[in-house]
Amino acid sequence: MGILYGMVARGQVVLAEFSSTSTNANAVARQILDQMMNKAGNINHEDSNASFSHDRYIFHVKRTDCLTVLCMADQASGRRVPFAFLEEIHQRFVKTYSRSILSAPAYAMNDEFSRILNQQMDHYSNDPNADRLNRLKGEMTQIRSVMIDNIEKALERGDRLSLLVEKTSTMQGNAVRFKRQSRRLKNTLWWKNVKLTASLIFILLVVIYVVLALACHGPLLASCLK
Repeated sequence: MGILYGMVARGQVVLAEFSSTSTNANAVARQILDQMMNKAGNINHEDSNASFSHDRYIFHVKRTDCLTVLCMADQASGRRVPFAFLEEIHQRFVKTYSRSILSAPAYAMNDEFSRILNQQMDHYSNDPNADRLNRLKGEMTQIRSVMIDNIEKALERGDRLSLLVEKTSTMQGNAVRFKRQSRRLKNTLWWKNVKLTASLIFILLVVIYVVLALACHGPLLASCLK
């Protein structure tokens, strides 16, 4: 059986309704509006979802902003499908009539919107994909939340990675400078060793020459060369 009755109201002013069967659903719906008005004090400023049992049926109510969207369904429909229907009806009604909702008289949208109520009631009552679509929307919402969380974590990791790359680049730069300084120091020490060795060899040669000059009775080493 599914959803048998649908209604859109502003406060207690019914703007559109449709019933697929002969029941007293419209009378019960108005009692529910009165009851909720008396309980809330101001129905236009309280957003909520509620369900009311009446005989074999369940009346589901969604209040958002100034609108009350209501439907009657059999107990086998549960809550998920009727509230998906109410959400769809609310979005379509607001998109279609916008600000005119605030001042429209009773049943001002009934001729046009009752056909939409009829079509959507049939869809959510008989099309097995209606519940599947609602479940898919919930899964997509969860997937989107997970993706956003993963993106945020990836961005955080990206910040850390950028900092790590910066530190690595600094370390690499320091290592290159250290190698250059080490190479220059090594070259400097090598030249100092060369100069020192050359100086020692020169001094040694001078000493040998002096000794030979003394032994050979003259700087020309004449006696030693005969």
